[in-house]
Amino acid sequence: MSTMNLSRRHFLRGSAVAGGGLVIGFSLSGCSSAVIPVENLPGGFTANAFLQITPDNLVRFYCPRDEMGQGITTGLGTLVAEELDVDPYTLDIVFAGVHSDYANPDMMVQATGGSNSLKAHYLPLRQAAANTLSVLLQAAAQDLGVAVQDIRTDAGHVIANGERHPYGQFVATAATLAAPEAAPLKADADFKYIGKTMPRLDSIAKSTGTAEFGIDIDIPGMVHAVVVRSPVAGATLVSVDTTAAEQMPGVHQVVEISSGLAVVADTYWQAKTAAAKLKPNWAEVPLAKVDSETVKADYDDAFATGDGVVEAEQGDLAVGFAQAEQVVDAEYWAPFLAHAPLEPMNAVLKLENGEADLWSGTQGPIGAQGLIERVTGIPAEKIRVHSTYLGGGFGRRGTLTHIVEIAEIAQAVNKPVHLLWSREDDMRHSVYRPASLMRIKAGIDGNGQITAWDAQRAGGNITPTTLRNMVPALLPNMPAGLASWLGDMTDSLFGSWMVDHSSIEGLYEDYDFPNRAVTHYSVDHEFPLTFWRAVGHSYTAFAIESMIDELAEKAGLDPIEFRLQNTRNKPRLHNVIKVAGDAMRNMQPAAGHTLGFASHHSFATDVAEIAEVSIEDGGIRVHKVTCVVDCGIAVNPDVVRAQMESAVMFGLTATLHGKIELQNGAVKESNFHDYPILRMNEAPEVDVIIVDSGTAPTGVGEPGLPPLAPAVANAVYRATGQRLRSLPLQLEA
Repeated sequence: MSTMNLSRRHFLRGSAVAGGGLVIGFSLSGCSSAVIPVENLPGGFTANAFLQITPDNLVRFYCPRDEMGQGITTGLGTLVAEELDVDPYTLDIVFAGVHSDYANPDMMVQATGGSNSLKAHYLPLRQAAANTLSVLLQAAAQDLGVAVQDIRTDAGHVIANGERHPYGQFVATAATLAAPEAAPLKADADFKYIGKTMPRLDSIAKSTGTAEFGIDIDIPGMVHAVVVRSPVAGATLVSVDTTAAEQMPGVHQVVEISSGLAVVADTYWQAKTAAAKLKPNWAEVPLAKVDSETVKADYDDAFATGDGVVEAEQGDLAVGFAQAEQVVDAEYWAPFLAHAPLEPMNAVLKLENGEADLWSGTQGPIGAQGLIERVTGIPAEKIRVHSTYLGGGFGRRGTLTHIVEIAEIAQAVNKPVHLLWSREDDMRHSVYRPASLMRIKAGIDGNGQITAWDAQRAGGNITPTTLRNMVPALLPNMPAGLASWLGDMTDSLFGSWMVDHSSIEGLYEDYDFPNRAVTHYSVDHEFPLTFWRAVGHSYTAFAIESMIDELAEKAGLDPIEFRLQNTRNKPRLHNVIKVAGDAMRNMQPAAGHTLGFASHHSFATDVAEIAEVSIEDGGIRVHKVTCVVDCGIAVNPDVVRAQMESAVMFGLTATLHGKIELQNGAVKESNFHDYPILRMNEAPEVDVIIVDSGTAPTGVGEPGLPPLAPAVANAVYRATGQRLRSLPLQLEA
């Protein structure tokens, strides 16, 4: 495999015996010790290893990425099982602890997100497993007195001279042998498990309730905490009378922390009831003067200044518009959105004898460790992070404000603490998908070629807020003032000098624009922002694919043909459009139903979607979505389908319902009664067509979302003649 310098990355750094077992690991950072530190099974933890095999033939896989419903334990477990030649369902999969070897290869930090887990680990984990198998075969040959080439394997066993021997029989010898760095990988044609549809490896645990989420953790002596925060983000506490709350049954104490007031009690309900007795006074902050109408007006004003930062320039817009026979100019709006994962934020923390144990489902366990170190002063090597399943993430669990809270609370009460955010807490005190106002002016010539693409976006930036949260977590010993200064500097940088790419991604990359430019106008209302499923693509695709449909109509071309004509230099996306277009032409929608089309490239994956829509009682009803996806090799096609279905449902929630509104700086929505999610009777049928381009796997968690809103909007136009350019989609009277 010449696609990666395996020696440089120091795969399979070494091996060691632990509890009589063979442990195989590799370093992504290149800075780990040659001997892998491990503890004895079953209760131990292997800090610098991915695979562990015991004498009783237990194969344990330490999964480096977090499982939040996207099926990553199944995906990565399948890679390991394939090269090691074991049944995936026999793997003992545990979540890896915090260690540099578990860094995400694409991010260089231990984090899960960006739909990159399979893409980043496809070769490294296969190589680690192949190297492990090579060592086992050498050991088996030595112990059995046969040649390596006379041995074959099957389901965790060595077969030699007609006899089956479990891998565990050879671990003692294997631990004494030198491990190869680049054992041959299986040819695609020899795959047993990769590319095959199989039930998820965690399906039984989740179906039987034995899968452990952060909200499930219960340890002896644990107390419960509820935090009261300012309704306006960023406001600090001025004064409060805690007497009434402290006198409530079961209450231990009321603690002032950086984000507000924590009520600590014997049970969650006692803490929540007592918290309602608090009537704190909060300091005034600029955000308190901001309403939803203010936000949009400020974005309009930003456009009027003409003082944006230009990015992604190519060709000459003036030339492009001079060549155009027709020009279309339109504006698109996308509101703030909450993540609303099924499991709200929570954590359990025990501080004892100068050590810490944290149980929580996060998208960045190393950040959680760093925040506890920063708050408590306990050194990182004495902070154990026990990762759990995540009840949904979507980017929300990458911002660890709840970890700061629980560290401050646990330090104050000197007891193990369980912190739980209510749904209302999670809705009103969260971090949010940025709102965006986008303007696109585009020109086409007489042949239907796009000659000019002038795109503008006004809104907040994600990166400054992200850095304000990440720097203190990843650099726990950096002074707080310096960490804050870095966030401020980044804010200034993206406000005046360069574009935060997360703000504009997807706004210009998909089509063959000979003359293009993107201008960004940063507007900061000090409202907390972060990554939301599909990040910038979640709103830019709505603008670009709505505009493409408008241009196709102006050109007098079928929307599929128009897209094909303008994606000749994007072969994989071009092919996905073609496959989806062929499927669309063969569809026969029911009477009163119309079809809308959209496509988009995000997270290295190409997706096209066809929405079948009708208008019922003045509302929009989506009956079916056909999704065509090219994500390279589909390691488990069923997981790919599930993620496309999930993205459709999540995206349709935002398309038809989603909006976070501000009133005097506070979030108006509080629960699913006023921030509704898609109900079962609204859920469309979803048909997924997987196109295999033969490339390595790419993302599936997020790419199914961006085309959904424009596909529905384009179908609504065909049904009603109304071009809906604001989300959520609402028909005019």
